[in-house]
Amino acid sequence: MSDTIVIIPTFNEIENIEAIIRAVFSQDKLFHVLVVDDNSPDLTAQKVKELQREFPEQLYLLEREEKTGLGTAYIAGFKWCLKRDYSYIFEMDADFSHNPNDLIRLYNACHTENADVAVGSRYITGVNVVNWPMSRILLSYFASKYVRFVTRMKIHDTTAGFVCYKRHVLENIDLKAIKFVGYAFQIEMKFKAYLKEFTIVEVPVIFTDRSKGKSKMSGGIISEAILGVISMKINSFFKK
Repeated sequence: MSDTIVIIPTFNEIENIEAIIRAVFSQDKLFHVLVVDDNSPDLTAQKVKELQREFPEQLYLLEREEKTGLGTAYIAGFKWCLKRDYSYIFEMDADFSHNPNDLIRLYNACHTENADVAVGSRYITGVNVVNWPMSRILLSYFASKYVRFVTRMKIHDTTAGFVCYKRHVLENIDLKAIKFVGYAFQIEMKFKAYLKEFTIVEVPVIFTDRSKGKSKMSGGIISEAILGVISMKINSFFKK
């Protein structure tokens, strides 16, 4: 039994899923993996089921009927993990934009250095992004600066999706009250942890854009992340 599980949300990730699972399982530490699949037409879930025969004690699959957003996928994954005995629960993309070799660094930040939340940060030591067009780098970078300014969180990469949570953090956040479903979900989760005064640290990582499959980023997702932050901050004043 492992104390650590990595949640990987998927929608049409057949080109990446086997490789990312094997990369996680190749680490020196024993990690479990929960794939949360949103009924991928490309049969991503079927591939996971095939791999479960090889990794019956490490690999788990949560199938959802439809694609309803990254945030709802992660919340479903969090609830699944909290019903089990995992002490450290990770978020990670399926497309290798997050390097599986960095998992142990995020784990150590929580397990050894006593952080409550460890964020794989693209921006704490400059801009560590590979293969993105300059327009997308600037959008992401200044979106994080904007969120930092509005929320007053001392986090450089507020939109990061490579995160390790200690169990008690997720137990103390009302997951049913999380409003955002796109990438703003990542901001909201960090903000909820910040409001509860959990210790959040950033671990520098290099983010590499996907080489296989199709990006899920859209204009609506970006708008949610930018426009929703102000209302999230205002609402926090009335909930103190």
